[in-house]
Amino acid sequence: MTSQTRTAVTTGDGVRLAHRFDGDKSKPVLLLSNSIGTDLHMWDGQVPALIEHFRVLRYDARGHGASDVPSGPYSLDRLGRDAVELLDALGLQRVHVLGLSLGGIVAQWLAIHVPERVDRLVLSNTAAHLGPASQWDRPIAELLEAPDMRATAETFLRNWFPAAMLEEGSETVEGFRRTLLATRREGVAGSWAAVRDSDLRRTAALITSPTLVIAGEHDTVTSAAHGEEVAATIPGARFTVLPTVHLANVERPTEFLDAVVTFLRERP
Repeated sequence: MTSQTRTAVTTGDGVRLAHRFDGDKSKPVLLLSNSIGTDLHMWDGQVPALIEHFRVLRYDARGHGASDVPSGPYSLDRLGRDAVELLDALGLQRVHVLGLSLGGIVAQWLAIHVPERVDRLVLSNTAAHLGPASQWDRPIAELLEAPDMRATAETFLRNWFPAAMLEEGSETVEGFRRTLLATRREGVAGSWAAVRDSDLRRTAALITSPTLVIAGEHDTVTSAAHGEEVAATIPGARFTVLPTVHLANVERPTEFLDAVVTFLRERP
């Protein structure tokens, strides 16, 4: 396995985006896009298996990890352009894209607005729209007024993992808790605003990339019904449900990887 530590590119509006590659340069590139409240390490458990077939590109979205944290609100267009500018800076013309949660919304944006850059597309535990918009205003305001991320972190963890994983106090869960507590509130609130203001329910029909949609049977953030709606909108999309809550890649990594790798390696 070949890898590099995080390096950064700078976007057109002056924001540094941290990123890293793992895997052989001769393999097709797979871009991974993250959930709110995580950094590129949310995929650590899957990278060893993914680099058997792909050169994996991960990045910290603006407001998260080692990337800059500009004041919000953020827009989906800006988050999408961040990914495009990352690909441009790295000289990558066309890649596979796997996005989870907000990362899945960004991945949809890419496939809609720059279809020539997206080969195969995997949308996991995501939605085309999470409304009404008014439901986001109070959480955003309360988070920005909070003294720290502790209460929000516990809410995220309850939404991400089944009770059994939380109760056993696994190191995996603790790693996500540490990341949440280290995340700046402005980054989470800005990203929530992007979710609040986005609606891809009609434009997702423009996606032409071969697409796999993965949903979690017990996901209370982006429900299986949300995933089914996305799959029904994208022409020819496939749909699969895993017995998970929100972070399907972490909770059921074997089944998740099997679905993703099988789909991405299919011949046209």
